[in-house]
This record gives sequence, C-alpha cells and structure tokens, in this order.
Amino acid sequence: MIKETKDGILATIKISPNAKSNEIIKTENEVKIKITAQPIDGKANKGLIEFLSKYFKIPKTSIKIVKGETSREKTLLFTTSDNDKINLLKKTL
Repeated sequence: MIKETKDGILATIKISPNAKSNEIIKTENEVKIKITAQPIDGKANKGLIEFLSKYFKIPKTSIKIVKGETSREKTLLFTTSDNDKINLLKKTL
C-alpha cells in the first residue's frame, strides 16, 4: 500500500531478512523486500534503508521507519519532492 501525505510518501511493506540477495518483490496484495542483513540489533532495518536509498537514489536521511521497527511489517516514510523519484516509488511499491 502506498499513500501520499503532506510529509511525503508512506509505503507499507513486508521485510524478509537473512535473504540470499536484496530484492523487491511486488504481488497483487503486498510488497515484499528481501534483505541480506540479519534481524539482530537493527541490522535488517539499516540494511533495508541502505538498499532502498541506493535503489531509489534517495538520501538515507529521507527514508524513515515510522511503524514496525521490530516487526516484519513496516510503514516507511519517503520524504522527497522530486517528481521522478515519487513516480518511481509509486510504480515500484
């Protein structure tokens, strides 16, 4: 699920840590992101933000986990005003 707010783009995703490779898998019902980092001491959250930052070419400081810090289901906030990046986010997530 993706939603535009005054603060940016909110996206709800599921994370799968300890994967073989970092990738985004989109189905009809959800977006699943596989991360190679382990779910220990916040490493998976850090890995998720680093992966998304590189993938969408957005600074790490523009991506925040607003819900689900310790859960597999997370709500992320992307704060960017670049329309190309917003459109890419909407297509991908």
